[in-house]
Amino acid sequence: MSAATHEAHKVAKENKKAISRRDMRTGILFTAPALIILAIFVFYPAVKTFLTSLTTDRINRSGKFVGLDNYLKLFQNQDFWTDIKNTLVYAVLYAPIVVIVALAFALLLNRKDLKFVGFFRTCMFLPFVISLTVAAIAWQFILSPSLGLVPYWFQQLTGVAHLNLLGTRETAMATIVFITVWKNFGYFMVIFLAGLQGISQELYEAASLDGASAWQKFRYITLPALRPTFNYVVIFGLIGSFQVFDQVFILTSGGPDRATETIVYRIYTEAFGNGKLGYASALSYVLLIMTLIVGLIQLYTNAKHEKEEIA
Repeated sequence: MSAATHEAHKVAKENKKAISRRDMRTGILFTAPALIILAIFVFYPAVKTFLTSLTTDRINRSGKFVGLDNYLKLFQNQDFWTDIKNTLVYAVLYAPIVVIVALAFALLLNRKDLKFVGFFRTCMFLPFVISLTVAAIAWQFILSPSLGLVPYWFQQLTGVAHLNLLGTRETAMATIVFITVWKNFGYFMVIFLAGLQGISQELYEAASLDGASAWQKFRYITLPALRPTFNYVVIFGLIGSFQVFDQVFILTSGGPDRATETIVYRIYTEAFGNGKLGYASALSYVLLIMTLIVGLIQLYTNAKHEKEEIA
């Protein structure tokens, strides 16, 4: 009897292993296309870029291996620190503003008593659908000191002619931030709307019965319920702010006097303007490390808050 039981357990164990191997083969078969695409377009370029950053390769010829020399040159270059500062300034301005604007419009367009709410939501989301290049070119005409509508109306109101928001150091970065917020807030607004519509109305009704004000409802019901949405929006907003390029390239070309030159724009100019692929690759990895650090800090902060809530 014990021998038969032992044999049955052995057969069951072998069948379990066979099923596990079959499931593994099936999983690999289904994920193989995605893994191949990732390997070709993500993993290989990442490894190749790192190897290139250790050389003096140029766009028209191969160079020699120099180790970490490109990274040392970066940290000794004052222009690099200017690009770091500009990128951080842009991120600090853009991320909070786009979150606040998107949340404000989401709260406004989530009201049940608002007429034509679908029309207004579409209007707010429409700028996100437009190509960033097209939007930047349009804003370039709107802000043109000689032809633009904004300088014209500013002159009519104040008497000051030839307002040049993109050509002045003090206003160029803020103007680019404004244009990017206008372009992207509709997408984050939709994300916030989805989060708001997932909050049970019973919570608001119970709060109303307890005499809670609109601010108290927002603070103690809406904000805590939107925390996962906030995490998504903030992380993607910060990562996107580190990758700003199109609007800088079209509107200011990094000027005036490097006031809007960001890391990504510097990567472009070093690689395709100066032909220094090795140096540009080193810049790319510095940007990657910055993005990873910000993302890890945000994830750590979110995990810490979740543990505190559970406790």
